[in-house]
Parts: sequence; structure tokens; C-alpha cells
Amino acid sequence: MTGNNRTAWNVRSSSVAKRAHNPIRQIVDKLKVDPQAQKSFISLSVGDPTVFGNFNVDQTANDAVTKQLNTFKHNGYSPAHGTVEARDAIARKFSVPEAPINANDIILTNGCSGALEICFSVLCNPGQNILLPRPGFSLYRSLAEVKEVEGRYYDLIPEKNWQVDLEQMETLIDNNTAAILINNPSNPCGSVYPREHLEAILAVAAKHHVPIIADEIYCDLVFKGNTFYPMASLTQDVPILSVGGLAKKWLVPGWRIGWILIQDRHDVFNKEIREGLLNLSQVILGPNSVVQGALDDILHNTPQSFYDETIKQLEHNTNLSLEAVSKIDGLKPVTPQGAMYMMVGIDLDKFKDIESDVDFSSKLVAEENVLCLPGECFDYPNFIRIVITPPAGALTEAYERIAQFCARHRK
Repeated sequence: MTGNNRTAWNVRSSSVAKRAHNPIRQIVDKLKVDPQAQKSFISLSVGDPTVFGNFNVDQTANDAVTKQLNTFKHNGYSPAHGTVEARDAIARKFSVPEAPINANDIILTNGCSGALEICFSVLCNPGQNILLPRPGFSLYRSLAEVKEVEGRYYDLIPEKNWQVDLEQMETLIDNNTAAILINNPSNPCGSVYPREHLEAILAVAAKHHVPIIADEIYCDLVFKGNTFYPMASLTQDVPILSVGGLAKKWLVPGWRIGWILIQDRHDVFNKEIREGLLNLSQVILGPNSVVQGALDDILHNTPQSFYDETIKQLEHNTNLSLEAVSKIDGLKPVTPQGAMYMMVGIDLDKFKDIESDVDFSSKLVAEENVLCLPGECFDYPNFIRIVITPPAGALTEAYERIAQFCARHRK
């Protein structure tokens, strides 16, 4: 035991806290919104579909929660990895003949971000590396850096609807690669991968014996002509931790219910990974016990008309967005196939005083009070990401302002 020679207060932040950061917040906090602006503020930046009130949870889900709340049976602590009834409801919802699962293959978490955090923790040691998409959701980078895991970025190709550059991806893999993360449908790209492309990704993982974390939080939010394929349904060999939750498909991000599906035909994850997942789920108890009680009703009794209406509104907003933005000289949208986002390329050569995507976003919000996230938030410069969930009227107004902005700054 060492002695204590401290003579004054000197309380320092931990190294973990110093590594923790949110790239989006670091950039957005520098974009100044003018509180005296003459034009109303329009945010095309927030991935919360509930913000504007035009996307709402189905009444049957609210009723299911109310019913469980009034039983007084869900006010205490639930098992850390979820009640058996909730886990069984998830297993029955997502089990398919090609990838059967049961309640023992489910870990409930505090939202999908909580599921991702546990997956990173169980598969990655400090000093290892994990393959992440570029452009990609900023949380992936944040989780890797906090855990001292090297993020290696595989490229997505905009000209191919953001499909993976498989040759470049394969060059990133070495003996220290802990996992490959695949996000489909994609935030920020709005891409939906066809079956053949997912099978090609799985072939790379199988060849190098690298497990996959499949972020499928936008499952089934796909537009006409596209199909969502759960990755685990396309492989007999590659072990996959699939993550999802209620946030997007059921439009309740604030209810904080996520899950991990352990999909592993040949017991590659074996006792060690399964035990690790359980141990990690017990560090902080959760998730919400009342919503767990309602999960069976939410997953299995929400009417198909709710899902259909969600897709209908998303498709309408997407078509509106594509038509409007495609007409703006200097901007080039990549057609979304699903999810809630559209990436738009900026041709900087067309503008006289726009130096970067961050500069574009900063001047746009200052002059037009419209906020879009710059591509730098997603490790992809010279693009902006547009969230397509605001009401059609707000989108139309935003695009008119963006067109006026571009006209003023064009050469």
C-alpha cells in the first residue's frame, strides 16, 4: 500500500471519459442557430421520427402499455437480460426457418444503442480492430474509441447505392479483427442491400472466420422494389449478433427497448460469448419493465395498416425530396431505398465561397435557418445527410430555402 501525500484537491477526469465523445455533437454545437432569425427553424438533422408529430406509434401499442401499467405487476426490477415472456415474444417475432431462435437466444437492452455497446464489449478487446462502414452512424466510432478498439473503415460506394467495396473491405482484415459491423438498412445512407450483396459480405466473413454485428434497427423500413433480408437468414456458417429495437419500426425511440439476437448455428459463440453477454447485461439493470410486459402485444398485435402507413409516408417524403433536391444545381442526391435518410453530394466546384460540407451546413443554418448534418459527422466529406421524416410542408419549405441558398453562393 502506498502512502498519501496529497495536500490539495486535484480530481481529474478518467481516461475513459476523455476518450468519450459524440462526433455529431462536436460539429453541430459549432453550427450557430440565430435566435433572432426571421425564418422559422427547420431541422433536417434529427433521426427521431416523432419530433414533428406526423409519425406516431399505433394506438394499440399505447393501449398495451396502459394495460400492463394498470396491472401493477411491472413496477419492480426485471431480469437483467429481460423477462422470459418478453424474450419469447421477440424470438417468435424474428425466428425464421433459415435462422431459428428461441428465448434463450435473446438479450434485452436499453435501446438499440445499448445493444451495440454490449456487442462491442463482448467481442472486442483493447488493441483489437473492428470493421465499420464509411459513411456510418457516428456511434460506431464513439464505441470503438471508448473501448480502445481500432476502427477500420470499409468504403460504401454511392454510385452503387452505397454497396460495400468488398475488395477494400477484405484488405482491412487481419488476425486482430474482432468483428465486422453491417448496418442494413443504413443510417445515414438509406440503402437496402440486395440478397446477393449480403451473401457476398457473408462470404468474406466466412473466409476469414470473423463474426458479424448486424445493426438491423431499420428492419422492414424499405421502399417499393426493395426487400429486407435478415443477415442471419442467409448463412449457415457465420455467427451473427443481430441488434434491433422498437425505436424506428414502431416509432418509439423514447421507450428504450432494444435487443440482441444470438444467431449461431454451430455454437461458435459457445458458452463464453453467451455468458459474456449475460454478464454485461447485468452491469446496469434494464430495460423498461412496463414496456417489456407489453412487448408481446406490440410485436404481434400491431395492425399491418400501421406499418403500411409508415412506409407510405416515408416513400412520399422520399419522392418529394428527390424531386426537389435533384433540381438544385450543385447538389446530387443518392436515391434512398429505405430507412429515414437521404445523402446528398455537394459539388464544391459549383460554389464560389463554400469550402466544405461543414461550411455548407454552417452557412445554410445561419442564412436560412435550415439544419442538415454535414457528411463529416459520418466520416464522409462533401455530402450532407437529410432526414426525410418532417411533414411534407416543412420539407418543401426547407428545399425552397436550400435552393435559394445555393443560388446565392453559386459561381
